[in-house]
Amino acid sequence: MRFDVPAAEIKKANVPHEIFLTNLIGNHILMAVGAGGIAGSFPWIMAIIPITSFSLLGFILWRARRSLTRDPWYVMCHWQVCARRSRIFIAMLLMLLLVMVLGWVGYAYLGWMKEAVMALVAGTGILPVMVTVLVLIIVESDALYHANQAKLPDWVVERYPNPEAKVIHEEKPAYYD
Repeated sequence: MRFDVPAAEIKKANVPHEIFLTNLIGNHILMAVGAGGIAGSFPWIMAIIPITSFSLLGFILWRARRSLTRDPWYVMCHWQVCARRSRIFIAMLLMLLLVMVLGWVGYAYLGWMKEAVMALVAGTGILPVMVTVLVLIIVESDALYHANQAKLPDWVVERYPNPEAKVIHEEKPAYYD
């Protein structure tokens, strides 16, 4: 649905999507590549990535909860959209952490070979997170575009109704008939 929203609210509605995209692209792709080059001589540098990620995701969740009582309706809805996707990404990161702990336990206490642990961590931990990052980049880029177009998904409008919001009904183009 498309709404009649002031430009200032549209600008504020972009913020959660920009933060989330910065985390995905800047932190999980660019920072991971940059830190990966240094990790051979200083492996703890890779810890910056999850620390930064969980900090940004935590901020998004905190700010989304705060927006329920503080922000205009349209801005609040976009914080909720971003918070929902942040929860999905947190779940994927926690799954990766669990797989890494299982790999460490298997190597340290169960006598697993190093190669088996690497295959476990890469195949069931890192690969799903990488796919999730790529999918979320696409979805969040689309959400940022929709925020600029004053649009909201139907599930958000149903969950957070606002009878005062002015809906702009767009005519369907002729090729939809």
